[in-house]
Amino acid sequence: MSQPNQTGLVRAIGRWSLAALIVNSIIGSGIFGLPSVVAGLVGTASVWAVLAAGGAIGIIMACFAELASQFTQAGGPYLYARTAFGRLVGIETGWMFWLSQLAAPAANANLFVIYFGEFWPGAKAPVPRFLILTLLIGILTVINYRGVRAGTEVSNVFTIAKLVPLAIVIVGGAIYFFATHAGMSSASVVNTNDWPKAILLLLFAYGGFETALTPMSEAKDPRRDAVFGLFAALVTCTLVYTLIQWVVVGVSPDPAHSERPLADVVRLFLGSKGADLIAIGALVSVYGYLSAKILAVPRITYALAERGDFPRLFGAVHPRFHTPYFSILVFAVVAWLLAIFGSFAWNVTLSALARLFYYGIGCAALPVLRRKQPGAALFRLPGGNVFSGAGVVICLVLVTRVDRSGSLILLATILAALLNWAWVRNRKEIEIGVR
Repeated sequence: MSQPNQTGLVRAIGRWSLAALIVNSIIGSGIFGLPSVVAGLVGTASVWAVLAAGGAIGIIMACFAELASQFTQAGGPYLYARTAFGRLVGIETGWMFWLSQLAAPAANANLFVIYFGEFWPGAKAPVPRFLILTLLIGILTVINYRGVRAGTEVSNVFTIAKLVPLAIVIVGGAIYFFATHAGMSSASVVNTNDWPKAILLLLFAYGGFETALTPMSEAKDPRRDAVFGLFAALVTCTLVYTLIQWVVVGVSPDPAHSERPLADVVRLFLGSKGADLIAIGALVSVYGYLSAKILAVPRITYALAERGDFPRLFGAVHPRFHTPYFSILVFAVVAWLLAIFGSFAWNVTLSALARLFYYGIGCAALPVLRRKQPGAALFRLPGGNVFSGAGVVICLVLVTRVDRSGSLILLATILAALLNWAWVRNRKEIEIGVR
């Protein structure tokens, strides 16, 4: 049994559990609907678009792999930004990170209700929706409150469970494709302006990996395992996404106009029962995604408090369960409120804008940390400065393509982080004056 470390937390997340957590943090609900959207934009070339997006996110993930190999503490992007650029940028990044990772699970919780409506149409009514969202988040909160080991085991189970229906789609679809000698569906004329839209959508489908880099105070060998987990997850998710896209455009008679592309593919070789199986798979995938977020995201505010950048209560560790219980409870309540009062599209847009901010900061931090902490990285990325520049450019380009309807919330977050920084600086000055 792992013993509590000096922070009171327990190092219980092993190498494969961390890799599973990263996969679970990436693969959510998008895989069940996005293939038809991308096929509608770029037709049969969508398979290459999936690979291109995997390569683009791979640049960002590679930068984060070197950054993660330098630290054993909680915090992820917040920790990297604070160490590289100082407290102000660190706090701004921490707030953006928290905002993004609050909005993303809230969006997926809403999608769970939508998918559940396939089996119970009344689920979308106000009272049932309220009860479903409360149970969804409440059960996972209790599990993670009582220990990181239990939360990790739940994440592992959901990672396997969500990959099973995807494997059925891939294997069954491939067999059907070759058995029927099906060819790729005819594609309509593709507007070259649709390529950036397709890549943008796919990049967000690949996002979320950074969440799993937050609970490094509870990983057994964080510097080594984070690198392994990131690249293992990149290969796994790229393979799954690419094969799913190939099957959808190769087997579905009209992939661009299918509302449930994976269900339509499975219906061809397993009938209506197979389509129901995929609907259940979507529910499992969404809930698994939520389990990963509730495990990892509370460690953001814990890390902020640990370094004196947030009220100390957020850094409180439960004496029995060895979890940052207050941060877990606050995350659960705020995510629940966003799910109750926000729509799926609104939460997704909010998460996307915030994510680009700290992806760019993280990539920019790589050369800075190489100068500030020479030799600290257990993994040194070949051509790291080139990868860093490319990652920053990718983020800047994507910002110009994102619907900025959530900009007011984003500006409010930047202002809140600025006030947070001013409060911390003022408190430090008072403490120095008292001494």
